[in-house]
Amino acid sequence: MAQTGARAKARAERERLAAQAAEERAARAARSASRRARRERLTGWVPARRSRPVSALAERRRRNVRILIVVLLLLNALVYLVTEDVGTVVFSAIASVLVAPVVYTLLFRR
Repeated sequence: MAQTGARAKARAERERLAAQAAEERAARAARSASRRARRERLTGWVPARRSRPVSALAERRRRNVRILIVVLLLLNALVYLVTEDVGTVVFSAIASVLVAPVVYTLLFRR
């Protein structure tokens, strides 16, 4: 009988620990759900971001676009530093935006 009492005590202890763990899991889940609901309330009106493709081709395209933007910014900065005419600087900026697709095609397409 002494072993049965010890087994019962051990079982009761295991059940108590399991119940405590279940309560902690439930509390964690409730906090997570409230955090998710709060985030959804705050950002629900903003459209979700699209995931970026991670392929090698997409990486190369992003790198090429970055290179093109840097080159065009450097050219516009050079025009800004060399000329004092505001009209020329504005024309250069507008022209660089309009010419960017053509330059991209000439530089990076095979």
